[in-house]
Amino acid sequence: MALNVIKLSRVSPANNSVEPLFLPLTFFDLLWLKLDPTERVTFYKLTESSRDSFFSSILPKLEHSLSLVLSHFLPLSGHLKWNPQDPKPHIIVFPKDNVSLTVAESEADFSRISDKVLCLETELRSLVPELQVSSDSASLLSLQITLFPNQGFSIGTTVHHVVMDGKTASKFHKSWAHICKHGTTPQDFDLPTVLDRTVINVPAGLEQKIFQLSSYISEEKDYARTLTLPPAKEIDNDVVRVTLELTEVDIEKLKERAKNESTRSDLHLSTFVVSYAYVLTCMVKSCGGDANRPVRFMYAADFRNRLDPPVPLTYFGNCVLPIDFNGYKATTFLGKDGYVNGVEILSDSVRGLGSRNIESIWEVYEDGTKNMKLDTQNVTVTGSNQFGIYGSDFGWGRPVKTDVMSLYKNNEFSMSARRDEIGGLEIGISLKKCEMNVFLSLFTSDFDIYN
Repeated sequence: MALNVIKLSRVSPANNSVEPLFLPLTFFDLLWLKLDPTERVTFYKLTESSRDSFFSSILPKLEHSLSLVLSHFLPLSGHLKWNPQDPKPHIIVFPKDNVSLTVAESEADFSRISDKVLCLETELRSLVPELQVSSDSASLLSLQITLFPNQGFSIGTTVHHVVMDGKTASKFHKSWAHICKHGTTPQDFDLPTVLDRTVINVPAGLEQKIFQLSSYISEEKDYARTLTLPPAKEIDNDVVRVTLELTEVDIEKLKERAKNESTRSDLHLSTFVVSYAYVLTCMVKSCGGDANRPVRFMYAADFRNRLDPPVPLTYFGNCVLPIDFNGYKATTFLGKDGYVNGVEILSDSVRGLGSRNIESIWEVYEDGTKNMKLDTQNVTVTGSNQFGIYGSDFGWGRPVKTDVMSLYKNNEFSMSARRDEIGGLEIGISLKKCEMNVFLSLFTSDFDIYN
């Protein structure tokens, strides 16, 4: 997609402190140090969006409200730093720090690229900005606003996962939208005002184990002492993406199928469990290849209420832990019992999460990383149907679509609540064309939920 960059600007937080802010990274932050940034693009349709009205009215409101919201999310304007004398990186925010904002314009068909139908991954890549990352310093947030004259606009965000998790990121987006629309700070949810890292109470020694694991991620000698990210998966014209929907009725059918096919009566049949098992089965089948290949899959669990003492709801930062499933083979999910196998595995995990300690969860993740074979198929879910991203109205209506753009690079699929239905889900998928064709066939017919 061809873009015309109108301007490159820097937006500073309003009422920034005169004192530098220093934030050490916690165990939950360090977990994501080497993960590719989280990228998202959200589309907004405008009834009146001439070029003149956008740049004279809409853009100034977006920029001003961004400055205001950054004062409530101050770490986003800082940098990740790793000085040679320091044992681990930290976040530092200086009084004049700011966030990169790119303003661009595109003549692309807004209605087509903001639709949920199949499209090339490369068509949307230009709508999200890049983070500036070097060996000892990295920006934490970059933004891009792209105008589609007389059609709408998009907001692209790229966030370093080390600064915040999905729950905090959704608060940022919704707070920005609320301030832009109403001119006031939102009162109906908890802004992340707690920066004190001592509220994170985890066993000593876990942080060091993260750095010891670095040698299993990269063969580079100095990899553990750099902020440079591993090379991203190449995205070419063979990669496509689509947003699929599961209605509340579809999800109930999946729950009924699990009840009918399982011999167990103790299953935890949440929307998350049955939907994840459904998508996982489709992805394993669509991949093809050796039926005995290893399959590793994960989800992130929120630990705010699982620590002792619990972490305040207003805490700013990461507080999620990857729940790792390794040791399975593709054949577990390929047969007629593949779906119910997935349900039972995920059900046991979710139900038993409260009784597991952080050390045991980390050990499984550590083991999966150390022993992962080259032919392993990885599947991870990102997002949540609890984040409410479609509630982000900047004053011109709710989004028409939102896409997580980092799916293919991180072997992920996304999960979010449907825009226009309570109880339903949207599933974002990014695969090679040949795999996507098989996946779509399975998704719409394998479980017969669309019939």
